[in-house]
Amino acid sequence: MSNILVFANQQGDALSPSAKEALAFACQLAKSTGGEVAAVLTGPAAVTCSKEAIACGANKVYTVSNPLLAEYQADVYVDCLSTIFKQSGADIFVLSFDQIGKDLVGRIATRVGASAMTEVVDFKTEGQKITWVRPIYGDKAFGEYSANRSLMVVGIRQKSQNLPLPDESRTGEIISVDYQPKEELVLTKLVVKIQSALSDIRLEDAAIIVSGGRGLEGPDGFAELQALADVLGGAVGASRAACDAGWVPSNFQVGQTGAVVAPDLYIAVGISGASQHLAGISNAKTVVAINTDAEAAIFKRADLGVIADYKQVIPALTEKLKKVLV
Repeated sequence: MSNILVFANQQGDALSPSAKEALAFACQLAKSTGGEVAAVLTGPAAVTCSKEAIACGANKVYTVSNPLLAEYQADVYVDCLSTIFKQSGADIFVLSFDQIGKDLVGRIATRVGASAMTEVVDFKTEGQKITWVRPIYGDKAFGEYSANRSLMVVGIRQKSQNLPLPDESRTGEIISVDYQPKEELVLTKLVVKIQSALSDIRLEDAAIIVSGGRGLEGPDGFAELQALADVLGGAVGASRAACDAGWVPSNFQVGQTGAVVAPDLYIAVGISGASQHLAGISNAKTVVAINTDAEAAIFKRADLGVIADYKQVIPALTEKLKKVLV
């Protein structure tokens, strides 16, 4: 029997989609091993979201309402979550392998002496033995792994699980945890939040994404992409090369080391199609590629390819769509 603890982070006053994915994965795992699912929620909205976590499958919820946990701070979160993991008696700690999860998985595993597995999309069980499944070779194959330690920290790949259907009739235990971090752990203080200038839609939640890469040759091209995204009601993304060049903020990066997305439509403009970028869009339903290089790897993933200069294609497409959609 494997008991599972899930870090269910919030988005405003509700559980984030990635938290719901982690809960869905944990519930399936608990069903296979005969264990139970607990969740840990942090910050001012922890109590408010606890019933939602129970509706999504948790049998028990630990709430940590300390205001110091309202904004992510690595050292504080690692200390808090590691402490609750130990106290909960769980064997497996599950969390989304999102931007925060990428920071936490290895640190928490090291703190509690657990094995760590990232980008997990599935599992297999044989008795009490669990085999973890994750994509390898740029999503061209799947590897199966097992651990030889009793404790496990598992990072779930974003957009790899179906969201659970909440059952409002479920009941569970809610436990308030009085966590007080040591003063030396609180290294930063939020002064002000600045809204991103290009888009107010989270890439992970967007149904349509227009992304730009090195082929835009500078930051000015992203204004054209934003105009198209506005008409389509989508978000603007970017390749790592464009972010590293400083053309757009780093939180616009799509890819294995950025946002893993699964939109209905992904338009890749001037993006060559590096393996880490393709891994981040593997679950996109329809991919349109616009590139001057006919040999670009992105065309192998694309459902529709346009070999042309984006400066000719994007403005014309935007104007045409304005007539049709607006």
